[in-house]
Parts: sequence; structure tokens; C-alpha cells
Amino acid sequence: MYIIIVGGGKIGYYLAKTLLPDEHEILIIEKDKRRGDIITADLGGIVLRGDGTDSIVMEEAGMARADLAVAVTGDDEDNLMICQMAKKKFGVKRTIARINNPKNERIFKLLGIDNTVSVTDLILAQIEREIPAQSLVHLLTLREAGVSFIEAKVPAGSPVIGKALRSLGVPDDCVIPLIIRNGKGIVPYGETQLEIGDEVVAVTTIVKEDVLERILSGALLK
Repeated sequence: MYIIIVGGGKIGYYLAKTLLPDEHEILIIEKDKRRGDIITADLGGIVLRGDGTDSIVMEEAGMARADLAVAVTGDDEDNLMICQMAKKKFGVKRTIARINNPKNERIFKLLGIDNTVSVTDLILAQIEREIPAQSLVHLLTLREAGVSFIEAKVPAGSPVIGKALRSLGVPDDCVIPLIIRNGKGIVPYGETQLEIGDEVVAVTTIVKEDVLERILSGALLK
């Protein structure tokens, strides 16, 4: 797969470094000479110096034959422009854009960007995991599909402790595919009983994101 990464900062650098062992063809477009030299010294001649928003630079990079374009600069407007040009001018089928301001996610989706990654959202999810009072953690949201992956821990004193999943009144639009118990993953079935401290992962519709919290509080018990 030919992957063009625009932006040679830490994200672009580590992304390229991770992908190279998988024998992908990687090219980083980076306009800062010093940064480009650092990457070249470590990863080899995979850097094209230039402005990733410039169509001439894109053409020189071979954007028309790229399987995937990834824009990870520190500027949302640049990332949007890069992905739009990659798709509309060069016919790249798949684009991924880094979003620095989560409020821009909807705009990116409306303008046809295939995938977005919000560093802020990833950090917030990690913070949520570290706050004991935070009972519900958003792992991933697929807004186009209207689906969320969420996680909640079974608290001490919960009425669901010792009860089988099939007895909890889980609605049709909520599926529990995984329970993490003592650091190990369990694929549950109807008779699986919940224990104190279980981390329950659920897939549910966005409009009912609080359903897992309600289940574990006992609100949905039959």
C-alpha cells in the first residue's frame, strides 16, 4: 500500500516508523528542512520537502497513485485542504485527517473526509479512565453509523452483581461483546454473571449512550 503522510511532526514520524516494518511504501511530506533531515537520518529517504497543501508538491509525491492520504499537521484547515485535494484532484480513495479542535469534526465529515482522529478526544477518554467518579467512558464513536463503544465498571453494591447478563434487561440496541475481569478479556454469553470491578464494554446507539450506566445501576433490571 502506498501511504502519503503530510506532516512530519511526532505523530507523522511515529506513524511512518510503525508502518514501515509492514512493508508499506511510505512518503512523508514535510516543509521544515530540519525536521525532514531528522526523519531522513532515522528512517531513510522517505521525506519530500515541501508544502503539503501545494498541488505541485502533491503531484511530485505521486498523490494520484496513493492508496491512502493522511494529514497530521498541527493546523485543521491545512489538514482539511490536504484531504479534499487528495480526494477531488488526485482521486485518492481513502483519507484520514488529524483534528486538533473536536468542534471541527462535523465539518470534516460533511466535506467528505473519510476518517478523522481527534487527539483531544483520545486524551479525554484516557482522563475519564483515571477519574473514579467517572462511571462511563467513551471508547469510540462512529457518528456516521450512529454507534458508540462505551465502557463502565461494575461498582461495589450494584444490584447486578452475581446476576446473569440475560436477566439484566439489555435492550436490543445495546450489545455487550466483552468483559474485562482482573485484566483478562472474557467474551460473555447469556449465563455469564457480573462481578465487582468488571469492566463492561458495550456497543450501543449514540442516542442511548447512557444505557450501560443504567444497566449497571440496576435501573434496567427486569
